[in-house]
Amino acid sequence: MSAEQTPAPETLDSTGPRPLRLTAAAVLAALEGLALVVGGAFILVRGMTGDPDDRQQAVTGGVTLIVLALLPLLAARGLLGRRGWSRGPAVITQIMALPVAFNLLQADSMAIPGGIALGVVAVTALVLLVNQETTRALGIRGPGRAQE
Repeated sequence: MSAEQTPAPETLDSTGPRPLRLTAAAVLAALEGLALVVGGAFILVRGMTGDPDDRQQAVTGGVTLIVLALLPLLAARGLLGRRGWSRGPAVITQIMALPVAFNLLQADSMAIPGGIALGVVAVTALVLLVNQETTRALGIRGPGRAQE
């Protein structure tokens, strides 16, 4: 046993510029997070100042959306900082957005354009997040791959 510590493996792209696909995925995640904050704040303010059917439900829904916004916002920050852990929360956010987009598309209202936009953003972000360039920039190795 040696007293030396083995250095942490470095990614090939860790010192170069951030790949455009990684930046785009971070921006999409941040936009989703901001949309959740805005939606939650709107519901919260409307519930407190308006005349909702159930004030407690409006406040709970608004606070819930604001808290849920933390996941994509933290993931976006991690993606911008090239943190390998950040891809998991970002992917989970996109997977959770797909059923929401589908439900919005089933509505007979102004929610349909929102469902289309959310679906496009979620699928685009998923494609960007599983891209090989993004994976390499985050230092994520595939299963069974030895340290290089």
